[in-house]
Amino acid sequence: MNQDLKKTLWAAADKLRSSMDAAEYKHIVLGLIFLKYISDAFDERRIQLLAAFNDKAGDLYLPDAADHAEALDERDYFTMANVFWVPASARWDAIRAQAKQADIGVRIDAALEAIEADNPRLKGILDKRFGRTQLEPGRLGELVDLISTIGFGEGHRAKDLLGEVYEYFLGQFASAEGKKGGQFYTPASVVKVLVEVLAPHQGRVYDPCCGSGGMFVQSERFIEAHGGKVDDISIYGQESNPTTWRLAQMNLSIRGFAVDLGTEPADTFHRNQHPDLRADYVLANPHFNDSEWGGERLFEDRRWAYGTPPAGNANYAWLQHILHHLSPRGQAGVVLANGSMSSNQNNEGAIRKAMVEADVVDVMVALPPQLFFNTQIPACLWFLTKDKSCVATPSGRRGRDRRGEVLFIDARKLGRMATRVNRVFDDEDVARIAATVHRWRADGEDGANEPYADVAGFCRAVKLAEIAEHGHVLTPGRYVGAEAAKDDDDTFNEKMDRLTNQLAEQMAKGAELDAVIREKLGELGYAV
Repeated sequence: MNQDLKKTLWAAADKLRSSMDAAEYKHIVLGLIFLKYISDAFDERRIQLLAAFNDKAGDLYLPDAADHAEALDERDYFTMANVFWVPASARWDAIRAQAKQADIGVRIDAALEAIEADNPRLKGILDKRFGRTQLEPGRLGELVDLISTIGFGEGHRAKDLLGEVYEYFLGQFASAEGKKGGQFYTPASVVKVLVEVLAPHQGRVYDPCCGSGGMFVQSERFIEAHGGKVDDISIYGQESNPTTWRLAQMNLSIRGFAVDLGTEPADTFHRNQHPDLRADYVLANPHFNDSEWGGERLFEDRRWAYGTPPAGNANYAWLQHILHHLSPRGQAGVVLANGSMSSNQNNEGAIRKAMVEADVVDVMVALPPQLFFNTQIPACLWFLTKDKSCVATPSGRRGRDRRGEVLFIDARKLGRMATRVNRVFDDEDVARIAATVHRWRADGEDGANEPYADVAGFCRAVKLAEIAEHGHVLTPGRYVGAEAAKDDDDTFNEKMDRLTNQLAEQMAKGAELDAVIREKLGELGYAV
Protein backbone atom coordinates (compact mmCIF):
# COMPACT_ATOMS: atom_id res chain seq x y z
CA MET A 1 0.00 0.00 0.00
CA ASN A 2 1.63 3.24 -1.04
CA GLN A 3 2.16 6.08 1.41
CA ASP A 4 -0.10 8.50 -0.49
CA LEU A 5 -3.08 6.13 -0.26
CA LYS A 6 -2.52 5.61 3.48
CA LYS A 7 -2.35 9.37 4.02
CA THR A 8 -5.48 9.90 1.92
CA LEU A 9 -7.37 7.27 3.89
CA TRP A 10 -6.28 8.80 7.18
CA ALA A 11 -7.12 12.35 6.16
CA ALA A 12 -10.56 11.29 4.98
CA ALA A 13 -11.24 9.16 8.05
CA ASP A 14 -10.06 11.89 10.39
CA LYS A 15 -12.27 14.43 8.63
CA LEU A 16 -15.27 12.16 9.21
CA ARG A 17 -14.48 11.92 12.90
CA SER A 18 -16.05 15.31 13.56
CA SER A 19 -16.50 15.76 17.31
CA MET A 20 -15.80 12.15 18.30
CA ASP A 21 -12.82 11.48 20.55
CA ALA A 22 -9.87 9.81 18.80
CA ALA A 23 -9.82 7.11 21.51
CA GLU A 24 -13.42 6.20 20.62
CA TYR A 25 -13.10 6.64 16.87
CA LYS A 26 -10.06 4.36 16.75
CA HIS A 27 -12.17 1.32 17.55
CA ILE A 28 -14.84 2.31 15.04
CA VAL A 29 -12.35 2.62 12.18
CA LEU A 30 -10.24 -0.42 13.03
CA GLY A 31 -13.35 -2.52 13.67
CA LEU A 32 -14.65 -1.71 10.19
CA ILE A 33 -11.25 -2.40 8.62
CA PHE A 34 -11.25 -5.79 10.34
CA LEU A 35 -14.76 -6.54 9.05
CA LYS A 36 -13.75 -5.55 5.51
CA TYR A 37 -10.67 -7.76 5.67
CA ILE A 38 -12.39 -10.93 6.81
CA SER A 39 -15.18 -10.39 4.28
CA ASP A 40 -12.64 -9.94 1.46
CA ALA A 41 -10.73 -13.03 2.61
CA PHE A 42 -14.02 -14.97 2.62
CA ASP A 43 -14.87 -13.83 -0.93
CA GLU A 44 -11.39 -14.74 -2.16
CA ARG A 45 -11.71 -18.19 -0.62
CA ARG A 46 -15.04 -18.68 -2.43
CA ILE A 47 -13.33 -17.89 -5.74
CA GLN A 48 -10.54 -20.34 -4.94
CA LEU A 49 -13.05 -23.04 -4.02
CA LEU A 50 -15.02 -22.61 -7.22
CA ALA A 51 -11.81 -23.05 -9.19
CA ALA A 52 -10.93 -26.13 -7.10
CA PHE A 53 -14.37 -27.67 -7.60
CA ASN A 54 -13.83 -27.41 -11.37
CA ASP A 55 -10.26 -28.72 -11.34
CA LYS A 56 -10.37 -32.37 -12.40
CA ALA A 57 -6.82 -32.92 -11.15
CA GLY A 58 -7.46 -31.44 -7.72
CA ASP A 59 -8.50 -33.01 -4.42
CA LEU A 60 -11.65 -30.85 -4.23
CA TYR A 61 -13.00 -31.64 -7.71
CA LEU A 62 -16.81 -31.93 -7.83
CA PRO A 63 -18.02 -33.28 -11.20
CA ASP A 64 -21.63 -32.17 -10.75
CA ALA A 65 -21.88 -28.38 -11.06
CA ALA A 66 -25.15 -28.47 -9.16
CA ASP A 67 -23.19 -29.43 -6.04
CA HIS A 68 -20.97 -26.36 -6.15
CA ALA A 69 -23.41 -23.91 -4.59
CA GLU A 70 -24.16 -26.28 -1.73
CA ALA A 71 -20.45 -26.92 -1.16
CA LEU A 72 -19.78 -23.19 -0.94
CA ASP A 73 -22.00 -23.16 2.15
CA GLU A 74 -19.78 -25.72 3.92
CA ARG A 75 -17.81 -23.73 6.49
CA ASP A 76 -15.18 -26.47 6.83
CA TYR A 77 -13.88 -25.52 3.39
CA PHE A 78 -13.15 -22.07 4.80
CA THR A 79 -11.85 -22.88 8.27
CA MET A 80 -9.43 -25.46 6.84
CA ALA A 81 -7.69 -22.52 5.12
CA ASN A 82 -7.74 -20.40 8.31
CA VAL A 83 -10.48 -18.19 6.85
CA PHE A 84 -13.31 -17.00 9.08
CA TRP A 85 -16.84 -17.97 8.08
CA VAL A 86 -18.83 -14.82 7.30
CA PRO A 87 -22.64 -15.17 7.24
CA ALA A 88 -24.43 -13.61 4.27
CA SER A 89 -25.84 -10.73 6.33
CA ALA A 90 -22.36 -9.80 7.57
CA ARG A 91 -20.55 -9.72 4.24
CA TRP A 92 -19.20 -6.37 3.15
CA ASP A 93 -21.43 -6.08 0.08
CA ALA A 94 -24.46 -6.36 2.37
CA ILE A 95 -23.04 -3.77 4.77
CA ARG A 96 -22.21 -1.34 2.00
CA ALA A 97 -25.64 -1.73 0.41
CA GLN A 98 -27.15 -0.54 3.69
CA ALA A 99 -24.57 2.16 4.42
CA LYS A 100 -26.99 5.06 3.87
CA GLN A 101 -29.68 3.62 6.16
CA ALA A 102 -30.24 5.53 9.40
CA ASP A 103 -29.76 2.35 11.43
CA ILE A 104 -26.50 1.27 9.76
CA GLY A 105 -24.74 1.21 13.15
CA VAL A 106 -27.25 -1.29 14.53
CA ARG A 107 -26.90 -3.39 11.37
CA ILE A 108 -23.10 -3.49 11.73
CA ASP A 109 -23.43 -4.60 15.36
CA ALA A 110 -25.80 -7.36 14.24
CA ALA A 111 -23.27 -8.43 11.59
CA LEU A 112 -20.51 -8.64 14.20
CA GLU A 113 -22.81 -10.67 16.48
CA ALA A 114 -23.44 -13.10 13.63
CA ILE A 115 -19.71 -13.45 12.91
CA GLU A 116 -18.95 -14.15 16.58
CA ALA A 117 -21.72 -16.75 16.69
CA ASP A 118 -20.20 -18.62 13.75
CA ASN A 119 -16.54 -18.28 14.79
CA PRO A 120 -15.83 -19.37 18.39
CA ARG A 121 -12.30 -17.90 18.18
CA LEU A 122 -13.83 -14.43 17.92
CA LYS A 123 -16.37 -14.82 20.73
CA GLY A 124 -16.41 -11.71 22.91
CA ILE A 125 -13.63 -10.07 20.90
CA LEU A 126 -15.39 -7.87 18.36
CA ASP A 127 -16.21 -4.39 19.63
CA LYS A 128 -19.93 -3.88 19.04
CA ARG A 129 -20.40 -0.16 19.64
CA PHE A 130 -21.54 1.07 16.22
CA GLY A 131 -25.21 1.40 17.16
CA ARG A 132 -24.39 3.94 19.84
CA THR A 133 -21.75 6.00 18.07
CA GLN A 134 -21.92 9.76 18.35
CA LEU A 135 -21.05 10.39 14.72
CA GLU A 136 -23.20 12.89 12.90
CA PRO A 137 -26.02 11.36 10.79
CA GLY A 138 -24.65 9.84 7.60
CA ARG A 139 -21.02 9.94 8.78
CA LEU A 140 -20.86 6.21 9.53
CA GLY A 141 -22.14 5.43 6.04
CA GLU A 142 -19.44 7.69 4.58
CA LEU A 143 -16.86 5.81 6.61
CA VAL A 144 -18.16 2.49 5.23
CA ASP A 145 -17.81 3.90 1.69
CA LEU A 146 -14.29 5.08 2.46
CA ILE A 147 -13.12 1.72 3.80
CA SER A 148 -14.68 0.06 0.76
CA THR A 149 -11.81 1.58 -1.25
CA ILE A 150 -9.34 -0.72 0.55
CA GLY A 151 -9.12 -3.97 -1.39
CA PHE A 152 -7.80 -6.94 0.57
CA GLY A 153 -6.96 -9.83 -1.70
CA GLU A 154 -4.27 -12.23 -2.89
CA GLY A 155 -3.67 -14.29 0.22
CA HIS A 156 -0.54 -13.38 2.12
CA ARG A 157 -0.33 -9.99 0.42
CA ALA A 158 -3.77 -9.20 1.85
CA LYS A 159 -2.48 -9.93 5.33
CA ASP A 160 0.50 -7.64 4.72
CA LEU A 161 -1.78 -4.90 3.43
CA LEU A 162 -4.03 -5.21 6.46
CA GLY A 163 -0.96 -5.02 8.69
CA GLU A 164 0.18 -1.85 6.94
CA VAL A 165 -3.24 -0.22 7.33
CA TYR A 166 -3.51 -1.29 10.97
CA GLU A 167 0.00 -0.14 11.83
CA TYR A 168 -0.40 3.18 10.05
CA PHE A 169 -3.77 3.92 11.64
CA LEU A 170 -2.57 2.86 15.09
CA GLY A 171 0.40 5.19 14.76
CA GLN A 172 -1.81 8.05 13.59
CA PHE A 173 -4.27 7.47 16.41
CA ALA A 174 -1.42 7.33 18.92
CA SER A 175 -0.21 10.69 17.65
CA ALA A 176 -3.73 12.14 17.77
CA GLU A 177 -4.40 10.82 21.26
CA GLY A 178 -1.05 11.91 22.67
CA LYS A 179 -0.38 10.44 26.09
CA LYS A 180 -3.30 7.99 26.08
CA GLY A 181 -2.48 6.75 22.58
CA GLY A 182 0.99 5.57 23.52
CA GLN A 183 -0.43 3.20 26.11
CA PHE A 184 -1.50 0.79 23.36
CA TYR A 185 1.08 1.56 20.69
CA THR A 186 4.84 1.10 20.75
CA PRO A 187 6.56 2.75 17.74
CA ALA A 188 7.44 0.11 15.17
CA SER A 189 11.12 1.06 15.02
CA VAL A 190 11.51 0.57 18.79
CA VAL A 191 9.80 -2.82 18.60
CA LYS A 192 12.09 -3.74 15.74
CA VAL A 193 15.17 -3.08 17.90
CA LEU A 194 13.82 -5.42 20.59
CA VAL A 195 12.98 -8.14 18.06
CA GLU A 196 16.23 -7.89 16.11
CA VAL A 197 18.30 -8.11 19.30
CA LEU A 198 16.32 -10.97 20.83
CA ALA A 199 15.90 -12.77 17.48
CA PRO A 200 12.90 -14.94 18.46
CA HIS A 201 12.84 -17.97 16.22
CA GLN A 202 11.39 -20.86 18.23
CA GLY A 203 9.58 -21.33 21.53
CA ARG A 204 7.24 -19.28 23.71
CA VAL A 205 6.98 -15.50 23.22
CA TYR A 206 5.34 -13.44 25.98
CA ASP A 207 4.28 -9.81 26.34
CA PRO A 208 2.76 -9.05 29.76
CA CYS A 209 1.34 -5.68 28.61
CA CYS A 210 0.71 -6.43 24.96
CA GLY A 211 -1.39 -3.43 23.91
CA SER A 212 -2.52 -3.96 20.32
CA GLY A 213 -0.04 -6.81 19.73
CA GLY A 214 2.70 -4.98 17.86
CA MET A 215 5.50 -6.98 19.50
CA PHE A 216 4.02 -10.21 18.15
CA VAL A 217 3.53 -8.81 14.65
CA GLN A 218 7.17 -7.72 14.44
CA SER A 219 8.22 -11.15 15.73
CA GLU A 220 6.25 -12.75 12.90
CA ARG A 221 8.03 -10.53 10.37
CA PHE A 222 11.43 -11.38 11.83
CA ILE A 223 10.77 -15.12 11.65
CA GLU A 224 9.54 -14.95 8.07
CA ALA A 225 12.45 -12.71 7.02
CA HIS A 226 14.89 -15.30 8.36
CA GLY A 227 13.28 -18.27 6.64
CA GLY A 228 11.44 -19.64 9.66
CA LYS A 229 7.79 -20.56 10.25
CA VAL A 230 5.40 -18.67 12.50
CA ASP A 231 4.16 -22.05 13.74
CA ASP A 232 7.52 -22.44 15.47
CA ILE A 233 6.48 -19.97 18.17
CA SER A 234 3.63 -19.92 20.67
CA ILE A 235 2.32 -16.51 21.70
CA TYR A 236 1.19 -15.47 25.18
CA GLY A 237 0.07 -12.02 26.20
CA GLN A 238 -1.95 -10.01 28.66
CA GLU A 239 -3.68 -6.64 28.51
CA SER A 240 -5.80 -4.89 31.12
CA ASN A 241 -7.71 -2.43 28.92
CA PRO A 242 -10.82 -4.25 27.57
CA THR A 243 -11.02 -2.37 24.25
CA THR A 244 -7.29 -2.67 23.60
CA TRP A 245 -7.44 -6.38 24.51
CA ARG A 246 -10.12 -6.84 21.82
CA LEU A 247 -8.04 -4.82 19.38
CA ALA A 248 -5.07 -7.13 19.98
CA GLN A 249 -7.25 -10.20 19.54
CA MET A 250 -8.48 -8.87 16.18
CA ASN A 251 -5.01 -7.79 15.09
CA LEU A 252 -3.58 -11.24 15.80
CA SER A 253 -6.51 -13.45 14.81
CA ILE A 254 -6.46 -12.33 11.18
CA ARG A 255 -2.80 -13.36 11.02
CA GLY A 256 -3.60 -16.93 12.03
CA PHE A 257 -1.49 -16.81 15.20
CA ALA A 258 -1.88 -19.49 17.85
CA VAL A 259 -2.25 -16.89 20.59
CA ASP A 260 -3.30 -16.97 24.25
CA LEU A 261 -4.12 -13.52 25.64
CA GLY A 262 -5.81 -14.98 28.68
CA THR A 263 -9.49 -15.62 29.20
CA GLU A 264 -10.21 -11.94 29.79
CA PRO A 265 -8.61 -8.49 29.94
CA ALA A 266 -6.92 -8.34 33.34
CA ASP A 267 -4.26 -6.57 35.40
CA THR A 268 -0.95 -8.42 35.01
CA PHE A 269 0.20 -7.92 38.59
CA HIS A 270 -3.08 -8.77 40.33
CA ARG A 271 -4.77 -11.24 37.95
CA ASN A 272 -1.89 -12.94 36.18
CA GLN A 273 -3.38 -14.92 33.28
CA HIS A 274 -0.28 -17.09 32.79
CA PRO A 275 1.03 -17.88 36.31
CA ASP A 276 2.93 -21.02 35.26
CA LEU A 277 4.38 -19.70 31.98
CA ARG A 278 8.14 -19.82 31.51
CA ALA A 279 8.83 -17.97 28.26
CA ASP A 280 11.80 -18.23 25.93
CA TYR A 281 11.38 -14.61 24.86
CA VAL A 282 9.70 -11.70 26.62
CA LEU A 283 9.11 -8.35 24.92
CA ALA A 284 7.42 -5.55 26.82
CA ASN A 285 6.77 -1.82 26.87
CA PRO A 286 5.10 -1.22 30.26
CA HIS A 287 3.57 2.07 31.30
CA PHE A 288 6.50 4.23 32.48
CA ASN A 289 6.84 4.98 36.20
CA ASP A 290 3.34 3.70 37.01
CA SER A 291 2.46 4.93 40.49
CA GLU A 292 -0.97 3.29 40.66
CA TRP A 293 -0.14 -0.36 40.11
CA GLY A 294 -1.38 -1.50 43.54
CA GLY A 295 2.00 -2.54 44.88
CA GLU A 296 0.89 -2.05 48.49
CA ARG A 297 -1.20 -5.21 48.12
CA LEU A 298 1.70 -7.34 46.87
CA PHE A 299 4.47 -6.94 49.44
CA GLU A 300 4.99 -10.69 49.86
CA ASP A 301 4.64 -11.71 46.22
CA ARG A 302 6.89 -14.60 45.11
CA ARG A 303 7.90 -12.69 41.98
CA TRP A 304 10.03 -10.25 43.98
CA ALA A 305 13.20 -12.37 43.99
CA TYR A 306 15.50 -9.31 44.10
CA GLY A 307 13.58 -7.12 46.52
CA THR A 308 10.12 -5.66 47.06
CA PRO A 309 9.43 -2.91 44.49
CA PRO A 310 8.12 0.42 45.80
CA ALA A 311 4.36 0.94 45.74
CA GLY A 312 4.91 4.31 44.07
CA ASN A 313 6.69 3.02 40.95
CA ALA A 314 6.13 -0.22 39.00
CA ASN A 315 9.39 -0.22 36.99
CA TYR A 316 11.12 -2.85 39.11
CA ALA A 317 7.90 -4.78 39.54
CA TRP A 318 7.78 -5.19 35.74
CA LEU A 319 11.43 -6.24 35.53
CA GLN A 320 10.98 -8.85 38.25
CA HIS A 321 7.66 -10.09 36.87
CA ILE A 322 9.40 -10.62 33.53
CA LEU A 323 12.39 -12.40 35.09
CA HIS A 324 9.98 -14.62 37.01
CA HIS A 325 8.38 -15.71 33.75
CA LEU A 326 11.65 -16.31 31.86
CA SER A 327 12.72 -19.88 31.17
CA PRO A 328 16.21 -20.84 32.46
CA ARG A 329 17.75 -19.86 29.13
CA GLY A 330 15.20 -17.24 28.12
CA GLN A 331 15.85 -13.65 27.04
CA ALA A 332 13.85 -10.48 27.62
CA GLY A 333 13.76 -6.97 26.16
CA VAL A 334 11.96 -4.25 28.11
CA VAL A 335 11.33 -0.55 27.40
CA LEU A 336 11.49 1.59 30.55
CA ALA A 337 12.04 5.20 31.59
CA ASN A 338 15.66 6.29 31.94
CA GLY A 339 15.19 6.78 35.67
CA SER A 340 15.09 3.01 36.11
CA MET A 341 18.83 2.85 35.32
CA SER A 342 19.91 5.11 38.17
CA SER A 343 17.11 5.72 40.70
CA ASN A 344 17.90 4.92 44.32
CA GLN A 345 14.50 5.86 45.71
CA ASN A 346 12.47 3.45 47.82
CA ASN A 347 14.58 0.32 47.44
CA GLU A 348 15.07 0.64 43.67
CA GLY A 349 18.84 0.97 43.98
CA ALA A 350 19.00 -2.14 46.17
CA ILE A 351 16.92 -4.15 43.68
CA ARG A 352 19.09 -3.02 40.78
CA LYS A 353 22.23 -3.97 42.72
CA ALA A 354 20.80 -7.43 43.43
CA MET A 355 19.94 -7.90 39.76
CA VAL A 356 23.41 -6.84 38.61
CA GLU A 357 25.11 -9.08 41.16
CA ALA A 358 22.87 -11.98 40.12
CA ASP A 359 24.17 -11.33 36.57
CA VAL A 360 20.72 -11.18 34.96
CA VAL A 361 21.35 -7.82 33.21
CA ASP A 362 22.75 -8.52 29.75
CA VAL A 363 22.59 -5.32 27.67
CA MET A 364 21.54 -1.71 28.40
CA VAL A 365 20.62 0.68 25.57
CA ALA A 366 20.00 4.43 26.00
CA LEU A 367 17.45 5.70 23.46
CA PRO A 368 17.20 9.16 21.88
CA PRO A 369 14.35 11.50 22.86
CA GLN A 370 11.05 11.89 20.99
CA LEU A 371 10.65 8.26 19.92
CA PHE A 372 7.33 7.86 21.72
CA PHE A 373 3.98 9.49 21.05
CA ASN A 374 2.83 9.40 24.66
CA THR A 375 5.73 10.83 26.62
CA GLN A 376 8.79 13.05 26.42
CA ILE A 377 10.39 11.04 29.25
CA PRO A 378 13.76 9.70 28.02
CA ALA A 379 13.64 5.91 27.63
CA CYS A 380 16.00 2.96 27.59
CA LEU A 381 16.02 -0.74 26.78
CA TRP A 382 16.83 -3.44 29.32
CA PHE A 383 17.88 -6.84 27.96
CA LEU A 384 17.76 -9.57 30.59
CA THR A 385 18.69 -13.24 30.76
CA LYS A 386 19.14 -15.80 33.51
CA ASP A 387 22.10 -17.54 31.88
CA LYS A 388 24.76 -15.61 29.98
CA SER A 389 26.80 -18.73 29.40
CA CYS A 390 24.55 -20.22 26.76
CA VAL A 391 22.23 -17.67 25.13
CA ALA A 392 21.91 -18.63 21.48
CA THR A 393 22.83 -16.25 18.67
CA PRO A 394 20.39 -15.55 15.79
CA SER A 395 21.69 -18.55 13.85
CA GLY A 396 20.72 -20.78 16.76
CA ARG A 397 24.32 -21.58 17.72
CA ARG A 398 25.73 -21.07 21.17
CA GLY A 399 27.23 -17.70 22.01
CA ARG A 400 30.29 -17.08 24.15
CA ASP A 401 30.30 -17.08 27.94
CA ARG A 402 29.53 -13.49 28.97
CA ARG A 403 29.12 -14.01 32.69
CA GLY A 404 30.30 -11.08 34.79
CA GLU A 405 29.95 -8.61 31.93
CA VAL A 406 27.31 -6.13 30.70
CA LEU A 407 27.20 -4.44 27.30
CA PHE A 408 26.31 -0.74 27.30
CA ILE A 409 25.09 1.01 24.13
CA ASP A 410 24.45 4.75 23.90
CA ALA A 411 22.07 5.16 20.94
CA ARG A 412 20.99 8.70 21.80
CA LYS A 413 22.52 10.12 18.61
CA LEU A 414 20.81 7.64 16.30
CA GLY A 415 17.52 8.12 14.44
CA ARG A 416 16.02 10.95 12.44
CA MET A 417 13.09 13.32 12.91
CA ALA A 418 10.19 11.90 10.87
CA THR A 419 7.99 14.81 11.92
CA ARG A 420 8.56 17.98 13.88
CA VAL A 421 7.89 16.14 17.14
CA ASN A 422 8.65 12.46 16.52
CA ARG A 423 11.89 10.61 15.86
CA VAL A 424 12.25 7.17 14.24
CA PHE A 425 15.03 4.64 13.83
CA ASP A 426 15.81 3.76 10.23
CA ASP A 427 16.75 0.17 9.35
CA GLU A 428 20.42 1.15 9.47
CA ASP A 429 20.07 2.32 13.07
CA VAL A 430 18.27 -0.87 14.10
CA ALA A 431 20.90 -2.97 12.34
CA ARG A 432 23.77 -1.13 14.03
CA ILE A 433 22.37 -1.74 17.52
CA ALA A 434 21.45 -5.38 16.84
CA ALA A 435 24.73 -6.21 15.10
CA THR A 436 26.70 -4.74 18.01
CA VAL A 437 24.85 -6.97 20.48
CA HIS A 438 25.20 -10.08 18.32
CA ARG A 439 28.93 -9.52 17.78
CA TRP A 440 29.43 -9.05 21.52
CA ARG A 441 27.46 -12.20 22.30
CA ALA A 442 29.25 -14.28 19.70
CA ASP A 443 32.71 -12.65 19.52
CA GLY A 444 34.10 -15.32 17.23
CA GLU A 445 32.24 -18.24 18.78
CA ASP A 446 29.58 -18.16 16.07
CA GLY A 447 31.79 -17.59 13.07
CA ALA A 448 30.97 -13.89 13.14
CA ASN A 449 32.42 -11.97 10.21
CA GLU A 450 33.52 -9.12 12.44
CA PRO A 451 34.64 -9.44 16.07
CA TYR A 452 33.20 -7.16 18.72
CA ALA A 453 35.13 -4.02 19.68
CA ASP A 454 34.29 -1.16 22.02
CA VAL A 455 33.47 2.10 20.20
CA ALA A 456 34.08 5.28 22.19
CA GLY A 457 30.84 7.17 22.68
CA PHE A 458 28.68 4.29 21.43
CA CYS A 459 29.32 0.91 23.05
CA ARG A 460 31.47 -0.74 25.70
CA ALA A 461 31.55 -4.10 27.49
CA VAL A 462 31.96 -3.55 31.23
CA LYS A 463 32.83 -5.93 34.09
CA LEU A 464 30.55 -6.12 37.12
CA ALA A 465 33.32 -4.82 39.39
CA GLU A 466 33.41 -1.51 37.50
CA ILE A 467 29.62 -1.26 37.64
CA ALA A 468 29.83 -1.71 41.41
CA GLU A 469 32.32 1.16 41.57
CA HIS A 470 29.61 3.34 40.01
CA GLY A 471 27.03 2.36 42.60
CA HIS A 472 25.36 -0.11 40.21
CA VAL A 473 24.09 2.73 38.04
CA LEU A 474 23.37 1.35 34.54
CA THR A 475 23.32 4.52 32.43
CA PRO A 476 25.32 3.78 29.24
CA GLY A 477 26.71 7.32 29.00
CA ARG A 478 28.60 6.73 32.22
CA TYR A 479 30.56 3.84 30.69
CA VAL A 480 30.94 4.30 26.94
CA GLY A 481 32.96 7.54 27.21
CA ALA A 482 33.03 10.34 24.68
CA GLU A 483 33.17 9.94 20.94
CA ALA A 484 36.67 10.44 19.63
CA ALA A 485 37.13 13.97 18.28
CA LYS A 486 38.05 14.25 14.63
CA ASP A 487 41.63 15.37 14.06
CA ASP A 488 41.60 18.35 11.72
CA ASP A 489 45.41 18.51 11.59
CA ASP A 490 45.45 22.11 12.91
CA THR A 491 47.93 23.04 15.62
CA PHE A 492 46.51 24.80 18.68
CA ASN A 493 47.88 28.22 17.56
CA GLU A 494 46.53 27.76 14.03
CA LYS A 495 43.12 26.78 15.36
CA MET A 496 43.02 29.76 17.75
CA ASP A 497 43.99 32.18 14.95
CA ARG A 498 41.31 30.74 12.65
CA LEU A 499 38.57 30.82 15.29
CA THR A 500 39.52 34.31 16.51
CA ASN A 501 39.36 35.68 12.97
CA GLN A 502 36.01 33.97 12.44
CA LEU A 503 34.66 35.49 15.67
CA ALA A 504 35.88 38.96 14.67
CA GLU A 505 34.12 38.67 11.31
CA GLN A 506 30.88 37.59 12.96
CA MET A 507 31.03 40.42 15.51
CA ALA A 508 31.62 42.97 12.74
CA LYS A 509 28.66 41.57 10.80
CA GLY A 510 26.57 41.79 13.97
CA ALA A 511 27.48 45.46 14.42
CA GLU A 512 26.43 46.19 10.83
CA LEU A 513 23.07 44.49 11.34
CA ASP A 514 22.58 46.37 14.61
CA ALA A 515 23.12 49.70 12.81
CA VAL A 516 20.62 48.76 10.08
CA ILE A 517 17.98 47.85 12.69
CA ARG A 518 18.47 51.17 14.53
CA GLU A 519 18.16 53.08 11.24
CA LYS A 520 14.94 51.31 10.26
CA LEU A 521 13.41 51.89 13.70
CA GLY A 522 14.38 55.59 13.46
CA GLU A 523 12.55 55.88 10.14
CA LEU A 524 9.46 54.54 11.89
CA GLY A 525 9.78 57.15 14.64
CA TYR A 526 11.29 54.92 17.30
CA ALA A 527 14.56 56.13 18.78
CA VAL A 528 16.84 53.41 20.17
